Amino acid sequence: MGWRVEGLVVVDKPGGMTSHDVVARMRRLAKTRRVGHGGTLDPMATGVLVIGVGRGTKLLTYVTGATKSYDGTIRLGQATVTDDREGDVTATVPAGHVTDEEIRAALATFEGEIDQVPSSVSAIKVNGERAYKKVRDGEEVTLAARRITISRLAVHEIRRSGEDGDVIDVDVSVSCSSGTYIRAIARDLGTRLGVGGHLTALRRTEVGGFPLAEALTLEQLEERSPDVVSLPMPEAARRCFPVREATAEEARTLSHGGPLERAGIDGPYAVISAEGALLAIVSERDGKARPEIVLAPA
Repeated sequence: MGWRVEGLVVVDKPGGMTSHDVVARMRRLAKTRRVGHGGTLDPMATGVLVIGVGRGTKLLTYVTGATKSYDGTIRLGQATVTDDREGDVTATVPAGHVTDEEIRAALATFEGEIDQVPSSVSAIKVNGERAYKKVRDGEEVTLAARRITISRLAVHEIRRSGEDGDVIDVDVSVSCSSGTYIRAIARDLGTRLGVGGHLTALRRTEVGGFPLAEALTLEQLEERSPDVVSLPMPEAARRCFPVREATAEEARTLSHGGPLERAGIDGPYAVISAEGALLAIVSERDGKARPEIVLAPA
């Protein structure tokens, strides 16, 4: 592909853009239509958005399901229609009587495996239409709860403002499974404390093994265009999966979609040629290592 290197890019998404806006910009910068993202961020949110370019888009399925980490601020004392600061305030309840200990104790109950009802203003489809569109059209939307895991929920600072400290801002860090809504944690914390809550700031700090420290801004990527890929295919695969090296014969088999002998590696895992090219993502089942995705040049 010459300069059109394929692989992944870790982007530091700015506020005010949708994830699709970032994909559209990256198509222009990478000079290819074949661009996708590995996990939506709300327009308000900033931080890690993993972008796939070329065949790198085939790795995004695995990125989307990875554990994610966030820094956020929850405001207690106000509920909004969107569960974040972008929506109209639906209720205001003075929160000055809620103690720091009560806030910490309530947040601790969210850790572990829980059932979470996603925000009604989300991208989840209901009868083929995005939930947020139904809400904007004035419909009542209640989504089914889904099982999620919150592996870490740390409280950093609790700040009080307004008359009698009636508005409380809580700075938190969250590590969680894919499909977790941080807005829903803010909403549910407010409900549990009886004062309403919403999210005022959110920054994604990690997706799988891709930390914010290596994310590039759109301005930085603009300067590098069209050479925007920071993790070419083999390196991207090494970051996402265990790796197995293939012989020349195994590489030929894989390039035609054939299975390999098992190697006893918990999958899925990447198979890389002796020359360092990414050949396939495989998983071991029915006594063989079978390709889930073939990436070897035909």
